[in-house]
Amino acid sequence: MNEENCPHRWEMVNVSYGHIITEKCFHCDKVANYFTAELKPSLDEYREGEHFWNVMETAQSFRFDLKCKTCGIVEDFSQLMGLMMCTGCDEKCEADVVRKKLEAERTYVYVAFGFLPMQEREQLTPEKITILEEYFNSRRKSGRSRIKFVSHEMVKNLATCYAEVIKDVDMLSLTPPGEK
Repeated sequence: MNEENCPHRWEMVNVSYGHIITEKCFHCDKVANYFTAELKPSLDEYREGEHFWNVMETAQSFRFDLKCKTCGIVEDFSQLMGLMMCTGCDEKCEADVVRKKLEAERTYVYVAFGFLPMQEREQLTPEKITILEEYFNSRRKSGRSRIKFVSHEMVKNLATCYAEVIKDVDMLSLTPPGEK
């Protein structure tokens, strides 16, 4: 089947589990993050050029690509650092505004976040965010609830955001593993 005419049925491929490490340079206040598959990542401070990096936060997470079961196309999600569920921690945050609008429809807002600093790294496109929504909503029972993905660019301040980082794919389902 032609990719353009395909009603894609996505599956997760190239899944890797690990940690998101968020660091801050105390010299210039720059915030950066990276993903590591190490079981026990180093949390030591270090110097890199003019930067003095200290770990601010770590979180377990996972990364993946999506492949269409029908036409075989693989969508690369290398720009995706992880997924977070919006908890409504800041009324002025654009993600929380969307969450409040969709709450009555039983639609949960998740943030697809990429690598920092945003202006220096390639970010997820709106098309890829739509593909994430298609994949995760196709796995849910349609009448119960839905998921809306938004870009981390909508989060007012990632450093003070209390959104819950999703550690594995089963956390995005309201059905326990094995009952699907």
